[in-house]
Amino acid sequence: MAPTIVQFTPLPSLTHPSFWHKLTELKLDVLKLSDAEVDITATYRVGRLIEDRESGPGAFVGVGGSLGVDEESFGQGHSSLALGSAVAKGVVKNYNTIEEFKAADKSKLFNEAADKIWTSILDTRSTTLLNSFLLITYADLKKYRYYYWFAFPAFTSTPAWHIDASPGWISAGSVKSHLSNEQMQAIYDQLHSGNQHLPYFLIRSSSSNGISVAPVEDYNPNTDTSESTTIGFIDPSAQPQNPGWPLRNLLAYFRALYSQSTSQLRILCWRDAEIPRGEEEWKSRVGTVFLEPDGAPIIDSHVTTRPNAVGWEKNVQGKLGPRMADLAPMMDPVRLANQAVDLNLKLMRWRILPELDLERIAATKCLLLGAGTLGCYVARCLMGWGVRTISFVDSSRVSFSNPVRQPLFKFEDCLNGGRPKAECAAERLKEVWPGINATGYTLSIPMPGHPIPASPPSVLEQTKKDVRKLEELIAEHDVVYLLMDSRESRWLPTVIARAKDKLVMNAALGFDSFLVMRHGARPEQGSMDQKDELGGSKKNLGCYYCNDIVAPADSLTDRTLDQMCTVTRPGLASMAASTAVELMMNVLQHPQGIRAPAPRPTNASMADNQYDDHGEGTSVLGLIPHQLRGYLAQFRNLHIVGAAYDRCTGCSETVLKAYESQGFDMMLNAFNDPKYLERLTGLDKLYEDGEKALEDVQWVEEEEGDDDF
Repeated sequence: MAPTIVQFTPLPSLTHPSFWHKLTELKLDVLKLSDAEVDITATYRVGRLIEDRESGPGAFVGVGGSLGVDEESFGQGHSSLALGSAVAKGVVKNYNTIEEFKAADKSKLFNEAADKIWTSILDTRSTTLLNSFLLITYADLKKYRYYYWFAFPAFTSTPAWHIDASPGWISAGSVKSHLSNEQMQAIYDQLHSGNQHLPYFLIRSSSSNGISVAPVEDYNPNTDTSESTTIGFIDPSAQPQNPGWPLRNLLAYFRALYSQSTSQLRILCWRDAEIPRGEEEWKSRVGTVFLEPDGAPIIDSHVTTRPNAVGWEKNVQGKLGPRMADLAPMMDPVRLANQAVDLNLKLMRWRILPELDLERIAATKCLLLGAGTLGCYVARCLMGWGVRTISFVDSSRVSFSNPVRQPLFKFEDCLNGGRPKAECAAERLKEVWPGINATGYTLSIPMPGHPIPASPPSVLEQTKKDVRKLEELIAEHDVVYLLMDSRESRWLPTVIARAKDKLVMNAALGFDSFLVMRHGARPEQGSMDQKDELGGSKKNLGCYYCNDIVAPADSLTDRTLDQMCTVTRPGLASMAASTAVELMMNVLQHPQGIRAPAPRPTNASMADNQYDDHGEGTSVLGLIPHQLRGYLAQFRNLHIVGAAYDRCTGCSETVLKAYESQGFDMMLNAFNDPKYLERLTGLDKLYEDGEKALEDVQWVEEEEGDDDF
């Protein structure tokens, strides 16, 4: 029968979802706005024949081996390969917009990839890049749709390769194949021994019927003839009469380097991932291909001009065009939410602030003392920054006045006496973002000026449990937010957090004004302080109580209705809450963290409120003020720096050492005795000295009638 032109089976692609996840990470963390090519690897394996039980005995369906990419395609490549598999090297080029992806000069990209293969053949005589590929992509990271197009450059041959129609491609191991079962067994053993995986190889036969497998690079035109040497390759095709795509470049390799001796080649299409069982035949195919129908050798010079190449993959419609992978339906919704949160933040980092430490923010654990108006807004803002752990502490229940001002609560939360605020707020956070670790604790915080009765004993025991739980929570978290309604309720967490060296963020509301501040950290042992122009401490910043000359006392008893409710302009809480969160983020980005200094005005006029954006007390996000007082009526913020006070009832060393040495007994004294903290810190002596000084003042009173006019 007349010879026929060899028809090659195209190599299909297979993209694992993990590949797109890895590409997403690469885009956000490394590539950013770059569309530079990135080296990747892929694998393909031998084609398989699967028995078709519906068609009856002896019927098989061919399943071709796809070129697959997954998360291991990046970096060091695939750590292990299955039997009958090969590695292919390639590049991925990711575009920033769908318009750029569509408008890309695909002919230029393809020709550059083909030139790279051809140059490798001529310059290095290596087969490493023969099965290389190109992948262009566009990742729509908002909808999790990935547009992609593979190209497997393969050289065309002029004249074309032919094979006799009879016998054509025959089963290896048969009599006509010139390869016995024993020789096929030897080939199998040598191909799968050790860690060397050869996508292309030589099979040399000896006079003693022995077989040896060698790399194609060892080919010797003087000794390797079509009678003694068979050219083999890992064949991903499953079609009986159509070899796989990798053979095209292998034939081009031989024609480019050994044109005078390779017009006829015997080819082994290796398709066996395992040894046949029982009466099964070897799946590999053998055939002899040649360039001229009459078999006459072609004598031509060394080929240096690159032949034409083809190889863009067709889409699912069978047309030349890109494909699209939509991962959204198959992804875990929680994972989608987590990636969406990270996406917005990472866009911020690689577009504007490359130095932004998002990992530190995500790892920061925040404890919110108070789940009211401030607590709700602070929690939402923390989620926007990607904080993963938020805990609420509150002792109250949701009331009917809460939902309109506190965005984590709904009307049904007020029914039947109201749900516990802390647990309800935590539950709402999980509804917004299922990936967050949110927990609520119903807990009363004991306060100075609010005595703990000795009887019944259960009250004292419960107070001890509440204090112990508060200490545990503060120890487990990195940042403590003071968001309570009363002044004295902030005292106990101030003392505990200062002793445990935690960052304390404080927010308090007036009618149209607010205070947001960060408490200063406890001085490190042996550290030297610095003084500012007014003699105040530059290094040791004060706390919420450092400006007081009296201890915190009961402010909740005998209050009128307007005093029992937080009467404030509705927009003020969200402003104060977001300011507190943003201030925390600035602190986290500073190398000194909790001990970051406060910025100082750049000139002598404190009223000008002008600061050096890159001076002391700044981070990549800007200034790190100590205190911010906002005045909504004037739409103005005022920066204040307050030094730590050595007689402060909240953060002085005297109070901290008493807490560390006496524990709950010290706290109980503060709760029960309104004057205890003043005596402990010496504020009472200061008050007495002030009164005495006033008594010693000689007041001069002017007599009537001595006016000058």
